[in-house]
Amino acid sequence: MTAIGIDLGGTKIETQIFDEKWTVIARQRVDTPHDYDALVNAVALQINWAVGQTATGTPVGIGAAGLVNPNNGQALTANLVATGHPFPADIAHAAGCTIKYVNDCRALALSEAVFGLGKGHRTVMALILGTGIGGGISVDQRILQGPTLTGGEFGHTSAPAHLVAQYDLPIWQCGCGRTGCIETYIAGPGLVRLAKHITGQELTTHQIAAARDNSMEYVWRVWCDLTADLLHTLTLTVDPDLIILGGGLTQIDGIVDDLTAAAKAAQLPGFGTSRLVLAEGGDTSGARGAAFAAWQEQLNV
Repeated sequence: MTAIGIDLGGTKIETQIFDEKWTVIARQRVDTPHDYDALVNAVALQINWAVGQTATGTPVGIGAAGLVNPNNGQALTANLVATGHPFPADIAHAAGCTIKYVNDCRALALSEAVFGLGKGHRTVMALILGTGIGGGISVDQRILQGPTLTGGEFGHTSAPAHLVAQYDLPIWQCGCGRTGCIETYIAGPGLVRLAKHITGQELTTHQIAAARDNSMEYVWRVWCDLTADLLHTLTLTVDPDLIILGGGLTQIDGIVDDLTAAAKAAQLPGFGTSRLVLAEGGDTSGARGAAFAAWQEQLNV
């Protein structure tokens, strides 16, 4: 059976069609509209195009950032003009078919667990270090999801008080409406914010990473310690077989080694840490994970 996966982002909508071996056999990309009705129509047209290449009844999965409130079906997302709208239901209605709508971080976790370095492991966690912080957990090749649909929003756990005090850091407002979320310190904008607070310099994440062995060494150490504390919390909570890192910050050379060392220092004395690896699925992970989730649901496997 073929399956359809859509990676829905703030700048592009990429549709991928997978064959029975989960290889991409066709793909199409369009720009993401910035008007709600146009957005719904654009996604529906992508679904119609893909179904036209396959067959009616082909499972369709959509991976997108943000959350869907299970109480009213409305979306909450920062990079799409869909907040406050019943986005998944509107897409399904416009496309005339059933869809599976999955958070993109959870989709990546599933894809990496089934097809990537997580293959053969029971409990696989993904941690996305990018413009925001998110993730997901796959257990037995299924997304671990509870009734609130907020599981995996790791960036909105609280920053560690002992490190905030140790490094004399401010408590920053988060886009979610809370204060002191770990995302405000360790997401890409958070790293920039740390450098500005500590050194007074306005630098990009690339500039900070390039200077982390000299002028930005202290900033990098603070960032690693804060990120390692989140890894420590996730390990204490889930104890996954491995943690797969994704997102723009993981393009920094040596980041796995630096975070592994920091995670070992944060762990309880004498105990090991969850192995850290980089996501290997690239731009296929989100769409493939969403397609696989749709396939699982349709076949009830």
